[in-house]
Amino acid sequence: MFSVPEQLSTATKANFDSQLAIMNAFVKKAFEGMEKLVELNMTVVKTSIEESSSNAQQLMAAKDPQEFFNMSAAQVQPTAEKALSYGRHLTNIMNSTQVELARATEKQISESNIKVMALIEEVTKNAPAGSQNVVALVKTAIGNANASYEQLTKTTKQAVETMEANMSSAVNQITQATAKDYPRNVVKK
Repeated sequence: MFSVPEQLSTATKANFDSQLAIMNAFVKKAFEGMEKLVELNMTVVKTSIEESSSNAQQLMAAKDPQEFFNMSAAQVQPTAEKALSYGRHLTNIMNSTQVELARATEKQISESNIKVMALIEEVTKNAPAGSQNVVALVKTAIGNANASYEQLTKTTKQAVETMEANMSSAVNQITQATAKDYPRNVVKK
């Protein structure tokens, strides 16, 4: 049978280990998201340089100003579409990273709560008579902390969903506006 100080020491160590696991999972997921973002940006930069060079060569080969302006106008639509595609990829990376961070955090917090509740149950078995109020207070505090975390999680998910909806709406509006305005930008021969 363990004494209460030994149980608290064990619980403190378990809590520290749990917090460390949460932080490690969080950092790992954050770095994975950053890797995806860096990869996307490197691809965009490489492609942009190649396309800019090609586009400049095409423009320099124009025989007259009319052909130059037609070529310039023809490059507007693909450039706008690529910018929108980049925005979509960026949003997907952000959303998937947020989801993974939330999953990792929820898992670790759930495991920590189970351990803490088991410790409280074990400590209360050996608690002196008359300590029921203190035990109830601790259980209430833990329950309130869990409820606060769940509310924060729900609020965060709603904010992310709203952001996704707004981003999709903006992308759709820009796509429609670009598609509608593109034919007007091309200079007719």
